[in-house]
Amino acid sequence: MTLLNKFGIGGQGDPSRNPRPGGSSTVSSKPPSGAGLVSSAGSPGSSRAPEQAATRVSNGLKEFLWNLDGLGRGTLLDLGAAWQTTLNFFIERNFRVSTEDILRGWKMFLDEDEAGLREDPTLREKLDVTPEGRASRFLKSNMQYKPASFDAILLWDALDYLDPAMTRQTVACVTELLRPAGIVLAMFHSKKAEGFQRYRVADSNTLQVVPARSLTPFYKVYQNREIQDLFSQFRTTKSFVGRDQLRENLFIK
Repeated sequence: MTLLNKFGIGGQGDPSRNPRPGGSSTVSSKPPSGAGLVSSAGSPGSSRAPEQAATRVSNGLKEFLWNLDGLGRGTLLDLGAAWQTTLNFFIERNFRVSTEDILRGWKMFLDEDEAGLREDPTLREKLDVTPEGRASRFLKSNMQYKPASFDAILLWDALDYLDPAMTRQTVACVTELLRPAGIVLAMFHSKKAEGFQRYRVADSNTLQVVPARSLTPFYKVYQNREIQDLFSQFRTTKSFVGRDQLRENLFIK
């Protein structure tokens, strides 16, 4: 990969045949017992703290699955860390699952962007380093899927950790990737999060919450009106507020 391609300048290859290293993976059949995931984006790494997972009842997940019931062979995009338990849960329900750890990828992109600019200051004349420009370059090199590729997307609480420009473009990208009547499960903190955490599916209405080392700082607490504005092209089906200050929102395209 040339330096210009690395920073989002130049042509893009076929994403289905040449995904960005460390960016995404797709699994359509259950891996052998004990097998690891072929995805550095979701594999255990330095960003994860030792696991002390708690569980929480997730009415949002239950409703999410109810809307997908009867779909048959569906497609799902998980925008969090790739957990074997989550993959198996959906694969056993005949889903083709793709993973794209958007927060890890965004962190890596920003670090590489800054390192490249320090190494070659002339890149500032070639790159759009505004928040909007960086978000656009990141999404073009990471979210490499065809439009209307997915029936469902797990967004988790990623938007709380992204700046406004990246948040807006991420929602626009998610909208494009979903098929008509596709569904998104998104989570929002009703107050500033005390610590960074990951989520994995335990069963049809239970999530395991895994504390992890922070990838990016907590950015914003979204009010209901702001959430509605972000997802203005969707129908909000239901919203659930938990005792742990997490709101689960379901959006149907």
